[in-house]
Amino acid sequence: HSVSRTSPNLAFVPACLPPDPVDVEELQRFVSNSKRLFVMTGAGISTESGIPDYRSEGVGLYARTDRRPIQHAEFVRSASARQRYWARNFVGWPQFSSHQPNRAHLVLRDWEKLGKLHWLVTQNVDALHAKAGSQRMTELHGCTHRVFCLDCGDQILRSELQEHFEALNPTWKAEAFGVAPDGDVFLTDEQVRNFQVPACRKCGGILKPDVTFFGDTVSQEKVNFVHQRLAESDSMLVAGSSMQVYSGYRFALAAREKQLPIAILNIGPTRLDHFASLKLNSRCGELLPLIV
Repeated sequence: HSVSRTSPNLAFVPACLPPDPVDVEELQRFVSNSKRLFVMTGAGISTESGIPDYRSEGVGLYARTDRRPIQHAEFVRSASARQRYWARNFVGWPQFSSHQPNRAHLVLRDWEKLGKLHWLVTQNVDALHAKAGSQRMTELHGCTHRVFCLDCGDQILRSELQEHFEALNPTWKAEAFGVAPDGDVFLTDEQVRNFQVPACRKCGGILKPDVTFFGDTVSQEKVNFVHQRLAESDSMLVAGSSMQVYSGYRFALAAREKQLPIAILNIGPTRLDHFASLKLNSRCGELLPLIV
């Protein structure tokens, strides 16, 4: 089916049917019965903003390619791995940082303003919830828009680092071969070879995006904080996540333990399907705006 220019970008969204009126009614009842809703979002809420995810059937990175995201240990250990990561990130950044929130992000911001949404936890690192204006929010895996030094902890904005990259690599040019999640693009080893990576301006240490890479863990302090917000909540909505990653899944297990009703809005199966009160197989940006 043709998509008009004003429609969401569906290139990375798996095919699904339009929302069933019964589903809309059930989710409406779920949200209406909630006084302090705890929402957890994943990559499936941002695919309609044109950002690919990892796991979606047919359109996710894992379905389209055998490439895998960088591992934390590899980034810390290997200067060439960091050079490759930052070269690809440098090329991908202008496009990645320009993505805008879609209707689903804006609905959740509005629910917060209305006092309906108690706390939002996102597993995404794309800053789209922040761009939408959400404030009662935890970025579980950090955010690509911030960079910090592994040695002294100094923080800078990713946009500022882009200027350092440009100054260090005035003649370096590379064409990307396709786009991956989290601002990554595909480059050849040959393209990456001469890319210069700046060190920390304060101590000369290693700069890393303020995100939890695969193989790393979320800080215990952040986990405890999110558990406290969940303890204050009376229901949980999962939007756009298959919950395959334990760092997010643990909060669904905690919600089940507290016997909170759990609703899932996700295209395709999730790890919670067998214990959720409600499972809806629709696009977040299509179904959430129908809930008042």
